[in-house]
Amino acid sequence: MAGWLEFEKPLLELEQRIDELRSFADSQNIDVAKELHRLEAKAEDLRRQIYGKLTRWQVTQIARHPRRPYTADYIRMLGVDFTELHGDRRFGDDEAMVGGLGFFGDRKVVIVGHQKGRDTKENIRRNFGMAHPEGYRKALRLMSLAGKFGRPIITFVDTPGAYPGIGAEERGQAEAIAYNLHEMSRLPVPIVVVVIGEGGSGGALGIGVGDRVLMLEYAIYSVISPEGCASILFRDAARAQQAAEAMKITANDLMGLGVIDEIVPEPAGGAHRDPERAARAVGEAIARHLSDLEAMSPEELVRKRLARLMAMGEFKEV
Repeated sequence: MAGWLEFEKPLLELEQRIDELRSFADSQNIDVAKELHRLEAKAEDLRRQIYGKLTRWQVTQIARHPRRPYTADYIRMLGVDFTELHGDRRFGDDEAMVGGLGFFGDRKVVIVGHQKGRDTKENIRRNFGMAHPEGYRKALRLMSLAGKFGRPIITFVDTPGAYPGIGAEERGQAEAIAYNLHEMSRLPVPIVVVVIGEGGSGGALGIGVGDRVLMLEYAIYSVISPEGCASILFRDAARAQQAAEAMKITANDLMGLGVIDEIVPEPAGGAHRDPERAARAVGEAIARHLSDLEAMSPEELVRKRLARLMAMGEFKEV
């Protein structure tokens, strides 16, 4: 079951049968095209059934999948001519946050994003994608350069949350995030935010203020993790599944609430099943929104960005 989630088990069994039949046919030089076509059609139908009625907890599991593309993967797959820059010029370099200058097509851009690791060693180095204050200060340093030189900003959000350790708090974790919110709200350049996996708490918001906020189909975005919510509300982290349903953390939920501007479709089974196809969809969405935003003056960008932020949380009594 490596790489497969528990709710995908019926599909896994069917795909194993397809692989076994294909291997047997190749070894025996037998034509089984008709049977293969039948099984593949059945697998496609089952895939649509499973992914057409996912629970919010199942979406959370997909968003956290260890093979899901991360920021560095999207930078590579989008063909960005990227030069990474390091350090916040105050304390150090935080490898949970990557950022730098690059060409996205023919556009000169600044890109920042959370970065998780693929194995234990890299996860320790990347702190599981949970940035310290110096990570947010590095991101702001780079975004300020974008504002100074008129470069659009692209951010990739993928973190369980900002790191809550004692050292991070001593170095001003909350202040660093709050200052990013303040400064990003008034940068005079287009900002496109893409939630590619987990969008957790203030750790996500620290690079999440934008003119357009996009979200992958099976990503999540919330004020706290389902486990954290369950620990607080139910005194039991094991009730995370129940918390996830109540929190409304999926792309469809947030689109309905007006928190995000577009849902970027993923390949069947999630972005990790076909990363290149997922990256093409992300790239097309980013390019389209940047084209719209680049037609606005800096003053109009800031005014509309602030109006967008101030409209959040509005409601009507009926």
